[in-house]
Amino acid sequence: MAKIRVKNLLLRTYIGFNPDELVNKQDVVINIEIEASISSEALTADEPDGIYNYKVITKRIIAYVQDGHFKLLEVLTSNLLDMIMEDERVTYAKVEVDKPHALRFAESVSYEMEAHR
Repeated sequence: MAKIRVKNLLLRTYIGFNPDELVNKQDVVINIEIEASISSEALTADEPDGIYNYKVITKRIIAYVQDGHFKLLEVLTSNLLDMIMEDERVTYAKVEVDKPHALRFAESVSYEMEAHR
């Protein structure tokens, strides 16, 4: 079992339902933790075949977030978690999405979800 972490992925997207949020992109910070099965053959071969490729899922997440429009932080987080869990090798995943400066006196607001297989 391998644990993969993608830390502080900073992206811009349309997030929110207030009038200005519908037309102006905002920052989101995404943290991901993934546990995936990796065969001993893949580790011995030292080749990318047979591993859970974090670069592939990260590129999918970047494209999805940057091209998307989301009213709710909860929906964005849930959709990212579902995307990660599509791969059968993933046994556990946790996604946290922060929306910096969402509240006047707070650094950020975040939403976190996790799934087990």
